[in-house]
Amino acid sequence: MSQNIYKHHDHHACIDTAVSRARDLCQEKGVRLTPIRQRVLELVWANHKPVGAYDLLPRLAEEGFNSAPPTVYRALDFLLDLGLVHRITSLNAFIGCTHPGEDHPTCFFVCRQCGQAQELDSAEMSDIARQAEARLGVVVEQQITELLGLCPACKGAA
Repeated sequence: MSQNIYKHHDHHACIDTAVSRARDLCQEKGVRLTPIRQRVLELVWANHKPVGAYDLLPRLAEEGFNSAPPTVYRALDFLLDLGLVHRITSLNAFIGCTHPGEDHPTCFFVCRQCGQAQELDSAEMSDIARQAEARLGVVVEQQITELLGLCPACKGAA
């Protein structure tokens, strides 16, 4: 089970852990975590709010990186392919993966007010996919589940 992002935690540890896992995974796969790829990963993990590719461009430009859209999309595609980030389809945005390198369906809770997103344990979603495959005779190739609502802080403020 992922850490509950809606409880107080050391967010710097989230970023450090993500980068450390990325380095290990890249070494295992024989690929490079280039400076731009690492920085994009860090920016995606900057908080627990999904971030769009175009939101990354100004920050990368400020830091002296090539911030052309193709460069950012290539970095995001690399991170997606390795399972280091997920795309939240409904927002067309990206968020760090809490289980990098593990093949798993994605399931998120997104707060509609503050925008923070929590990756959820997707074991139950996997069961639903297996049931659909068995019942319908299909092969599920991708599974994305998104729950929208209010996080504890926003629910309390409402």
